[in-house]
Amino acid sequence: MMSFSREALHTAMRDIVGAEGCITEDADIQPFVVDYKRIYHGAAPIVARPKTAEEVAAVVTHCLHHGIGLVPQGGNTSMVGGSVPDASGSSIVLNLARMNRVLDVDVLNDTITLQAGCTLAEACDVAEAAGRLFPLRIGSAGSCQIGGNLSTNAGGTAVLKYGNMRELTLGLEVVLPDGRIWSNLKGLRKDNSGYDLKHLFIGSEGTLGIITAAVLKLVPLPSARAVALVKVPSATAAIKLLSLAKSAAGQAINAFELISPDAMALVLEHLSMEKGPLGKEPCWQVLIELTGNSGEDETSALLMSVLEAGTEADLVQDAVIAANNTQIAQLWKLREEISDAQTRTGGSVRCDVSVPISKMAEFIEQATARVQAIAPEIRMVVYGHVGDGNVHFNPLRPTKVGAKDFLNAVGDAITEAADSLAVSFKGSISAEHGVGVGKRDELLQYKSMVELDLMWSVKRALDPCGLMNPGKVLPSRPKDVFAS
Repeated sequence: MMSFSREALHTAMRDIVGAEGCITEDADIQPFVVDYKRIYHGAAPIVARPKTAEEVAAVVTHCLHHGIGLVPQGGNTSMVGGSVPDASGSSIVLNLARMNRVLDVDVLNDTITLQAGCTLAEACDVAEAAGRLFPLRIGSAGSCQIGGNLSTNAGGTAVLKYGNMRELTLGLEVVLPDGRIWSNLKGLRKDNSGYDLKHLFIGSEGTLGIITAAVLKLVPLPSARAVALVKVPSATAAIKLLSLAKSAAGQAINAFELISPDAMALVLEHLSMEKGPLGKEPCWQVLIELTGNSGEDETSALLMSVLEAGTEADLVQDAVIAANNTQIAQLWKLREEISDAQTRTGGSVRCDVSVPISKMAEFIEQATARVQAIAPEIRMVVYGHVGDGNVHFNPLRPTKVGAKDFLNAVGDAITEAADSLAVSFKGSISAEHGVGVGKRDELLQYKSMVELDLMWSVKRALDPCGLMNPGKVLPSRPKDVFAS
């Protein structure tokens, strides 16, 4: 990349996005160059904060002409270092938080059109005010932004019923690496007029272009919810209970979340609770949520039928059913706080893998054995979205071992043990967190050269100078030189 004058860059960015859209002091830049888990630390000469797609395009054009990399950033909640620059200081951060307008809500078409800087919580609130649901549900809803959700193809707890961001997206507006704006903000569910280009950018983590707006699907707001926390004998029993629940409740199943004994113990400690709803005894648990529009009584009865059938099949040992919205929130808090509990404890090896649902229990059993052979006293924090095969397999350091020492000693070995096993089950090393920096070089081991060649070809075709989120997603290609 070409060298540049920091002062000249500041002047150019002020001309494009205004003084209020520029962060130039090193102390003020710091929060934008450190990731959520404080693992990845970078540097940037400026944080540019545009308000329109045209301003984004002008920033991209300037950077292209001067060989400056761009790191698109939303809420900076990436789990794999995908939203912060490297330490070279050769890339600017392009933060989209000021692009936070909801442009349209079309109730009859069940769509919402909004800029990429809207937080997920804002999108959900606007939809609910219109009597609709935007069904993406993840723990960082208050801080993560729609652009980041799209760039990582976010999933969450309701994928079982509604799909991930790829299924929830109808149209995009994207600033391309050459500065052109591709606008396809159509709320169409059928459009067979050529390549479906939006899928190039969903899940590409800003390496092919910068998403600036989107048209997303809405669904009718459910009028009834029924939630239960269920004690099951094992992970195997949980998978069998899911199959039974699908037969009994069908599309009413909104979420089916698995929680290991160690994961529940950790979150109870984190929340300063002496015991959970199902008591102190360590056990495997499943959080089940049904939603629908047929009425509270009918939805509750459907949940009861699932639990009764599970009890008869020796898959359900005990259950607590939420009686109201307050209790629903309390049960969900136990599940949603697991991630933060790990972050605050430190020393968690986070393996975000997916395997076929039929192989989940076998994966958990074998991966646990592998990890315990490496670190016998480790805490097996395992949880995830059983309905879509996503396992958050996150072994946590023993209580008497420091986080840094533990990760330095066995972190890589544990990651290799879990990821290689997932791939052997025809699974993936990244289910919903993306690749970023953290998983980038693993692709050389787990992707075929045909896949990597296709990915490199797409990158070179759209971003020949390699300026879009440089160093993310794609590992370095041998003898691959981007034009300068």
